[in-house]
Formats: sequence, structure tokens, C-alpha cells
Amino acid sequence: MDSETAAHACQPHPQYAMVARAIQFLADRARSAGHSAQTSLDDLAAAMGLSPSHLQRVFQEWAGVSPKRFLQFLSKERALAELRAGASVLEAAHGAGLSGSGRLHDLLITWEAMTPGEARQGGAGLTLRWGWALTPVGWGLAALAPRGLCHLSLGDSPHEAQEREMQELWPAAQWLRDDAAIAAVVAQAFGDQPRAQLLLRGSPFQLKVWEALIRTEPAQVLSYSELARRCGAPKAARAVGTAMAANTVAVLVPCHRVIRESADIGHYRWGPVRKQALQAWEARARLRD
Repeated sequence: MDSETAAHACQPHPQYAMVARAIQFLADRARSAGHSAQTSLDDLAAAMGLSPSHLQRVFQEWAGVSPKRFLQFLSKERALAELRAGASVLEAAHGAGLSGSGRLHDLLITWEAMTPGEARQGGAGLTLRWGWALTPVGWGLAALAPRGLCHLSLGDSPHEAQEREMQELWPAAQWLRDDAAIAAVVAQAFGDQPRAQLLLRGSPFQLKVWEALIRTEPAQVLSYSELARRCGAPKAARAVGTAMAANTVAVLVPCHRVIRESADIGHYRWGPVRKQALQAWEARARLRD
């Protein structure tokens, strides 16, 4: 490779440069109290000298989420920092550039599955029922909040380390052992028509990946790149894999349906053997035919 070719290969992709400029602009505005909620797509495009439609398309394709959703995430992160520093709910909302406490409530329920008061106290005041239940693929550890199932992990046997990992996600919540309630919810998750009201916490892109997974059909398998395309981010197959690794709700957010392009089973948070077993479990109706 000659020096000119090598220099060209080291240049950043032009779309990345554009997205990076947009993210920097949004981050700078978000750090300026009173401005984060006022940045529209038109404002952002004008500041960058682009048409709104072109910016929307490039940002969505490269970053995996729209500028609007990214801005919501920034506002949420700023508000969380304000709450944890001791600000009141109204102070945190205004500090993040939001119109009021109602808007902050909506954002935190969407992204963090907590109200502002719960977030300010690290989940204090939130009661989570939890327990172990047998599943067709071993033991399941689950947690149930008033607004839905917020955790389901799998293992070969009940394990205290797994319980600690779950509880660290909601450090100040009150934990109530309720194996009967958990058994009922887990049974629904493994039923012929899996169902449960879910409470998911994650970044905008993670939520988008998980939502796309939830829309897949039982016994369906797809590749990482296909899932990336369904998320509107065809170049983000690796980021899709990272989002799947962060998923803490097994089965109902069905990461087990995603395989490598080569048809290799690929990684799975709860083990490749269990991943194949879940695929077989979902295909059992077809196998009986």
C-alpha cells in the first residue's frame, strides 16, 4: 500500500464526521441550561449547513437513533445528574432544559423505568418482587416492578452472585421475595404465546434494538446485520451485538434468535447451549408436526 493510499485509508468516514459534529453540537447545547429542549432538527440542520431531511437520514443510519431521540437521552442524563446531586424534581427538569416536572417524568419512565423521585433516591421507595422459578431451560431469576417485569436471567441453579448482580441494578429499591408471583410471570414467558408487561432500562439505541427483537416471531432466527437493518442502522451490526449483551430480560427480549452470518450460534449471555435450547423450545410446535 503506497503512502497516499494509506493516508486515505486513515481518513474518518465522511458520515462519521457529520454525526460527530451533530452530537457535539447537541451535547454543547445540553450543557447550557435552558437550551437542550429547544434544539429542533431544523435548528441543528441550520447550524450545520445541511437540510433537515439529509441530516435526519445520515444521523439515523450512522448513530442508530434519530437526533430527537439522542437529544432526549442527553436531557435525561443531565436531569439524572441533577437529581443525584440533590436538586428537586422541578430544578432538575429546568436544569435539563425541560418544560416542567411532567416532561421529566415521561422521559425517565421511557428511558430509566423510574419516576424522578425514584431516580433521585436510587430507586428508594420502589418495591420489587423477586424470586426463582424453574423454566424449560434451567432456573430463572426474575424481578417484577409495579409497572412490569424488569429482570429475567437464566442459570443452571439458584446462585447468590446472580441475585447480587440483579439487585445492583436497583440499589436502593426494596426487595420482596415472592416466588409464587415470579413463577406465574415466568410461566407466561415460556407459554405458547409469550407475554408480559416489560419495564426496560437502556440507552436509545439499546431500546431500539430490544424493541426490534420483541417484534420478531417465535422460532425465527436472524443475523446481527439483519437486526441492524431492522433498527434502521445497517452499518451498526457490532453495536447491535453490544446492545444485546446489555439485555437483562431473557426470552421476552429474545436475543437467542440472533445468530452470526455464518450460521454459527454466536454468543449468548446465558450460554450458547441454552441459546440453542431456547431456539428448539420455540420451534417445538413445528417439530411436532
